[in-house]
Amino acid sequence: MAKIIGFVNQKGGVGKTTSTINVARYLAELGKRVLLVDLDPQGNASSGIGIDARRLEKNLYHAMILGLSPQEIILKTETENFHIIPAAQDLAGAEIEMVHLENREFRLHNVLRQVRPYYDYILIDSPPSLGLLTINGLVASDEVVIPVQTEYYALEGLSQLLGTIELVREHLQPNLKIMGALLTLYDRRNRLARQVVSEVRAHFPGPVFESVIPRSVRLAEAPSFGKSILDFDAFSKGARAYKGVAREIISREDEEKKKLKVV
Repeated sequence: MAKIIGFVNQKGGVGKTTSTINVARYLAELGKRVLLVDLDPQGNASSGIGIDARRLEKNLYHAMILGLSPQEIILKTETENFHIIPAAQDLAGAEIEMVHLENREFRLHNVLRQVRPYYDYILIDSPPSLGLLTINGLVASDEVVIPVQTEYYALEGLSQLLGTIELVREHLQPNLKIMGALLTLYDRRNRLARQVVSEVRAHFPGPVFESVIPRSVRLAEAPSFGKSILDFDAFSKGARAYKGVAREIISREDEEKKKLKVV
């Protein structure tokens, strides 16, 4: 059964979609079967790996709202064992339509449980908001990764997000865990950035990934070519950083499995 990981931050521009795409790609490169779920109506995760949403006949909206089987909307990528459920503008109206639907917070959960046995990891790219789509992403997830940019306002709004995660844990998904904060857009030449890293490591109420994602022109350019950083510039600093994140995720899961065997 796949581990489902939601990448969540209600702030835009923190490297959330870039992180989701590249961690997914590296997990696949490391031999894992991976499904990327684009939960953002902007469809940046889809376009970021080369999918033109305007040409899609079916997307996540059709599964969440219209009840279409997820097998009918999953697309293969050029990478073996790396698939995606794409998003398109249709999804923008989903939040309004879900208000009156039964079990509205569980729509994505019900979609993903149909394909969960076929993957090792399912990664969800949530929208930059705390609306009903993001709540669906949290309910469907086993664990959450929170990208945090290493800038002055890094911790602003984080308490609201953590509060929302706690509410979801209390009322909808009691097993939801925070996998960790992922520090992004880091410029080691900037003293403030170094201070923010120290602040997050000291005060974030949960684990923080050892790997830190640098501010990088190559990382910013890759999505415009519809490629992950591995496929765009595998020897860049950003590529090495995301490979490190993927390895940390696999290592943590291996540790969890060892503990379960001991018990």
